[in-house]
Amino acid sequence: MGEETAPTATAAAPASAPTHILLICFPGQGHVNPMLRLAKRIAAKGLVVTFSSTDSVGEKLIASAGVSAGGDGVPVGRGRVRFEFLEDGVHKNELDDLLRHLEKTGSPKFAELLRRQAGSGRPVACVVVNPFMPWAIDVAADAGIPSAVLWVQSSLVFSLYYHHVHGLVEFPPEDDPDARFTLPGLPPLSVADVPSFLLPSNPFKLLTDTIINQFRTIDRASWVLVNSFTELERDVVAALPAVTPRPPELIPVGPLIELEGPEDDGTVRGDLIKAADDCVGWLDSQAPRSVVYASVGSVVVLSAEEVAEMAHGLASTDRPFLWVVRPDTRPLLPEGFLDSVANRGMVVPWSPQDRVLAHPSTACFLTHCGWNSTLETVAAGVPVVAFPQWGDQCTDARFLVDELRMGVRLRAPLRREAVREAVDAAVAGPDADAMLANARKWSAASRAAVAPGGTSDAHVQAFVDEVSRRAGGGQAAKV
Repeated sequence: MGEETAPTATAAAPASAPTHILLICFPGQGHVNPMLRLAKRIAAKGLVVTFSSTDSVGEKLIASAGVSAGGDGVPVGRGRVRFEFLEDGVHKNELDDLLRHLEKTGSPKFAELLRRQAGSGRPVACVVVNPFMPWAIDVAADAGIPSAVLWVQSSLVFSLYYHHVHGLVEFPPEDDPDARFTLPGLPPLSVADVPSFLLPSNPFKLLTDTIINQFRTIDRASWVLVNSFTELERDVVAALPAVTPRPPELIPVGPLIELEGPEDDGTVRGDLIKAADDCVGWLDSQAPRSVVYASVGSVVVLSAEEVAEMAHGLASTDRPFLWVVRPDTRPLLPEGFLDSVANRGMVVPWSPQDRVLAHPSTACFLTHCGWNSTLETVAAGVPVVAFPQWGDQCTDARFLVDELRMGVRLRAPLRREAVREAVDAAVAGPDADAMLANARKWSAASRAAVAPGGTSDAHVQAFVDEVSRRAGGGQAAKV
């Protein structure tokens, strides 16, 4: 980012066509959701936004969300969101294989996609990339197009990565859980709070290298947008400018959650697995604040023993529960379990999570603490049972439980008795009322940030205005 500063709102000069921004997204559920939601926020300001990823993501979005590639897209607010995908035939299941394939084939395919936009009369004014595709910044620069990075984790995690990459912090040994370290704007942390990708025991070395490479090249981007909001992480964002070497300025544009209202009717969603249609109807039949909602997201893999302990633990709470069990995990359910809980438990392959969390029947969320899920539960004002596995989930769990004080921890190894005790503590324990009050306070703050004129909404508007100014002044899309 170098000499760049956060964009300031300016009036764009009229032109013959709306400004066009293209978002290129890593093919994973945890990346698609925030990127697509950002696309809708930008489009609502009057721009044309093209969302792109691999064609494997395109196939899933077409099947689960009904989107269609090419054409003019769909209206969102005063603008439009359209879809085009990289035709590279990538269907890699292993993360390392996927990263290698994208690094090798992604650049020429992405360059071709950008040329196709210009040839179709909608030249791209800005490219937005995310951390697992750092090569996209170079492709955009070669085409003379400015770029922005969307950091899809917390500002706190950004600070930890930045300090690590620049040799500004030494984490305690992994076998010393009682040791603490401090960084500007952050609470005292232990090695258990560090994203596991930065620890010697991390098995995903290529993934770590990809993220670190993003930090070494991030100055090539003109903007660094972050899926957070000013009020949530004020101290860490305020402390970063004093760090040497100085990091790029973080521009909070979140929480990137689904919004309700005239600017977004919910028809464009980023679910790569089709959500169960009857979740909300089932919740309608339950008492207020009675349902335990459980999900470990799209990537976390539980062992057969962990699935069994989770199943028996949820059943032992004597509360209605809605449990997301992906198709790859369903065969691990204990024999006869579904029949035994049919009268009060609902097990689905995927859920419309934002709607589930916002439902008045939902009492708590047993979550792996991915950042998207963290922000969705903050926005919904729902207490959590934090069950992190790896990566930034470890940091997010600490943030939810110890800093925001809106939940309890469920620690490994997973045991059914611990599941029951944690749920009871979050819903009816001596601190349950305080956790609910804190959750509702942060919900109000998050909703205010994305409301018209809120801090994040103003940042999105300023970004849109600056991109349009640089492009020579685009005008609002006609819808």
